[in-house]
Amino acid sequence: MFKYHCLNPIAEVGLTRFNENFQKTDNLNDAQAVLLRSASMHDLEVPDELLAVARAGAGVNNIPLTKYADKGIVVFNTPGANANGVKELVIAGMLLASRDIIGGINWVTANKEDGEIAKAAEKAKGKFAGTELLDKKLGIIGLGAIGGPVANLARNFGMTVYGYDPYLSVDAAWNLSRDIAHVTDINVIFEECDFITIHVPLTDDTKNTISAEAIGKMKDGVIILNFSRDLLVDEKAVLEGIKAGKIRRYVADFPNPTIAGKEGCIVIPHLGASTEESEDNCAKMAVKQLMNYLENGNIINSVNLPDVDMGVCRQQGRVVIIHANKANMISKFTAFFGDQGINISDMTNKSKGEYGVTILDIEAETASDTIKKLEEISGVIRVRVVK
Repeated sequence: MFKYHCLNPIAEVGLTRFNENFQKTDNLNDAQAVLLRSASMHDLEVPDELLAVARAGAGVNNIPLTKYADKGIVVFNTPGANANGVKELVIAGMLLASRDIIGGINWVTANKEDGEIAKAAEKAKGKFAGTELLDKKLGIIGLGAIGGPVANLARNFGMTVYGYDPYLSVDAAWNLSRDIAHVTDINVIFEECDFITIHVPLTDDTKNTISAEAIGKMKDGVIILNFSRDLLVDEKAVLEGIKAGKIRRYVADFPNPTIAGKEGCIVIPHLGASTEESEDNCAKMAVKQLMNYLENGNIINSVNLPDVDMGVCRQQGRVVIIHANKANMISKFTAFFGDQGINISDMTNKSKGEYGVTILDIEAETASDTIKKLEEISGVIRVRVVK
């Protein structure tokens, strides 16, 4: 029996997918698995028995990834599960920024007592007219689960779309319209586009991707959209750009004191993935990933350890070893089981950065003393007996 704990409310449609091998607990210290959305785990003491964490969403800056990898705790996210909700809000943000819809609505509210409001509107509406999306150039930084669909939808609006993504996967490329111009220099995005939207994860390398220097290269009157993470953009530089007339609008889904209520900023209260459908999809994917790991040892969509999949075990035993990614680890494992007289019927190994994961299907049950000896091998972080 596995116990799971929810740090945030998780959609019930997801939790009901847990089978009879899983039980919810209100005590974190009893849990082998944790589900969360926005709760921070950086200062949280977690039990030694914790095996996995699943974030019902894409961003994982609220989870100490390296710390957990060093403990052999797998961290999952749910890429693509909320993509449609974010995609739709990005398009809404483009429309709100290009045509002063919010200003127009506020004018109507302010003049609601005017009995001649219809006539007054005809005189006032010119201030809110704005521009259309047709024939404008859109630059997209990151063409993954959200950026790719945004690119395709923007083409349907008649926009010319430039995409920058040095890590574009084959699957993502197949899903892109052939009309998307894939550029290899991000400066093309900065210099050519009327709209720029960013859809990459927040890392040390991507922080402040849109910097003061980048803004200086942009067209006058550019519209910048950020529905990924606030730290991807130097927002103080954005405010200076708005003040100087370089930036027409900044649309962000992350309210903070720097931009909230500031001139030229349209700040949305983190609604990108906050649709019923997105929350349901994220919950279902998170539960599926946790079950697959805890019951089968398979890792799909991990953000701190390599993905590895051996399907369902058909042999007597399965062992999962999380270890350092260094030479001779595999030979140590195979030699160990050979010395124990245990035949390995199947195995796989994957690595990611400093970490590796090896799954071995063996033709014997695994005794507790065998596990202790495996854990003593230099470089081994954690050993799990799945079966």
